[in-house]
Amino acid sequence: MVKRCIVYYAVLTRVFIALFTATVFQPDEYFQSLEPAHHLVFGYGHLTWEWLSPRPIRSILYPALNVPVYWILKTTGLDASDWLLIGCPRVLHGTLASLTDIFLCSLTETVLGERYVSTALLISLTSPFHVLALSRSLSNSLETSLTTVALAFYPWIAGPNVAIDRYIAIAVGRSHSLMFLSSRVRLTLGFAALSCAIRPTNAILWAYLVGHLLLKMRSSLPTLTAIIQDGAVIALAALSGIFLLDTVYYGIPTFTPLNFLVTNLSSVSLFYGGNAWHYYLSQAIPILCATTLPFVLLQVRHILCGRASPALASMLGCIIWTISVYSLAGHKEWRFIHPLLPMLHLFAAKCMYDMSVGPKRSLALRPSLLAALLVTIPISLYIALLYCSGPIEVMAFIRDIPRSQLRDGVGLLMPCHSTPGHAYLHRPELANGTLWALGCEPPLQSQDPATYRDRDQTTVFFGAPYTYLDQRFPQTVDPTFPPSPFPASIPGTVQDTAAELYAWVHAWPRHLAFFGALLEQEGVRDLLQQRGYAEIWSAGRVWEGDCDERKGGVRVWKYVV
Repeated sequence: MVKRCIVYYAVLTRVFIALFTATVFQPDEYFQSLEPAHHLVFGYGHLTWEWLSPRPIRSILYPALNVPVYWILKTTGLDASDWLLIGCPRVLHGTLASLTDIFLCSLTETVLGERYVSTALLISLTSPFHVLALSRSLSNSLETSLTTVALAFYPWIAGPNVAIDRYIAIAVGRSHSLMFLSSRVRLTLGFAALSCAIRPTNAILWAYLVGHLLLKMRSSLPTLTAIIQDGAVIALAALSGIFLLDTVYYGIPTFTPLNFLVTNLSSVSLFYGGNAWHYYLSQAIPILCATTLPFVLLQVRHILCGRASPALASMLGCIIWTISVYSLAGHKEWRFIHPLLPMLHLFAAKCMYDMSVGPKRSLALRPSLLAALLVTIPISLYIALLYCSGPIEVMAFIRDIPRSQLRDGVGLLMPCHSTPGHAYLHRPELANGTLWALGCEPPLQSQDPATYRDRDQTTVFFGAPYTYLDQRFPQTVDPTFPPSPFPASIPGTVQDTAAELYAWVHAWPRHLAFFGALLEQEGVRDLLQQRGYAEIWSAGRVWEGDCDERKGGVRVWKYVV
């Protein structure tokens, strides 16, 4: 049983981080979560190709978590408060994120023993990657929390160096022990099914753990049969629920898990970049583990040398299996293996605690080990409060523009999905194309991603920004600021001809927002000034950004002539 104080610490920490995070990390935080929910409740919001393609790949399940929040705000009229509109979903996702910390403590107590719990909690709360990603509205974050809950109920096999699993320690009859084991397995399977419903690729992790459990239980036919029956019922219920929910949302029979897998096994995923086979080993794991990496590796060495419990060996097997399968995919991201981080934190807690315990059996970590955890706090503060904060700050600036001027249009000359969308603006005046941004639609007809990559709007624009602005915008600014005829490709549509691919036509809006690096491109600054624009606002730091096009801070220019 997790102590109540742990629950308080976890919830308060994650909600606090969620509320005060002022930086961007991944576009999915907005466009696969908040935007669809905002669109569903308020009738407007930017839906990407994943939602609008003939075979949509996103389930409404995860965005639906935000729907009650938005609906209550709309019904009560409190959506007029920008702080509540942005803050309330953050409280929700921060609370969900705390499940990772809470059930990591439960998992640690079950597998290692109560004395390791405080160390595991400290490692989790000070994790820079958790600070970066866990409290955000990313499906990977909820996937991580649900996976951790399922792992906490998983019936790990006891060994000589771990606390005896609770289901083994029950001093009752065999039937009662089996009943207790079955209840834990059902909870594991239930939360595992939820995590797979949120992200279908989570099934890779559970394919190993469920298979491992069946192998361990092969000598007990009744137990084996019960697990298979429970798994089949829970899986069928989860798949049926997703099918019904998405069919209602899309208005046609839709099974998004299958669409998701088919699309991501095609060339579409490579459109967003490919990575080397060793990406997760050479980049992702070191970034996720941060300063705990040496202790994780040392514990892995103990496991491989047979100096650890069977439970830890099972976890290591799961980690190796999952990373091996994920490494076969061309497109890789750090966050894809986020659900493995709690197990890696458990490894670190075991190693760090054992290194700290001396003859007097001290419960505290050595000062040097404690420093290794606390040294990441300044890094965490920087990535949560400062690094790439410009795209968030510009949303606040746009919200403060007088509504009469918002109707004159806002154009985002940035790489696609560089800022949040309507969920962070909530201005009906910006709906229906008044706010536009450059697109980056992937090849939906199995075209070669390398060839098609040169055709998307973002690539075309930044390949020759002066030419784009000179040829696709009028030579003079119409002071009535009419809407742009075709400012971006329509998400989810398939363009066959060159005319359809390059059909973008713009009208000049009153406000333009872009990264400062654009002004360094030949002729761009002079062209904007000749058209009557001048800089009125800037934010962010010039060196920040994950690519050259996103550097230079964020600038807002306004038509002033």
